[in-house]
Amino acid sequence: MNKAVHVTTASFEEQVLLSDQTVIVDFYADWCGPCKMLAPVLEQIGNEHGDVKIAKVNVDEEPALAERYRVRGIPHVVMFRNGKVAEQVLGYKPKAALEASLGLNGSAPKPVGPNPA
Repeated sequence: MNKAVHVTTASFEEQVLLSDQTVIVDFYADWCGPCKMLAPVLEQIGNEHGDVKIAKVNVDEEPALAERYRVRGIPHVVMFRNGKVAEQVLGYKPKAALEASLGLNGSAPKPVGPNPA
């Protein structure tokens, strides 16, 4: 089971930027209804994609991180690969739409080589 890790300014570099995994960061607030709807969707994605880490940043507790990544609305989901922002999604999306937006809808990597006819 892939449990989301709560990340602070102090742990962001270690947990996200230096991670050897792809990290999906959920910028949220406890009072945000759409954020509460998105939490179980991200939990499912984390469980189904074992190579993906889910991290959560409470924007009320970590305003400097929210500002650093230009979070203007929540929920704001940012995918990091190799310490760099790869994708961003603003607002609630159902699981399939979120996976598509983040490029996760193909659960297994495609084989390399010519396509069969």
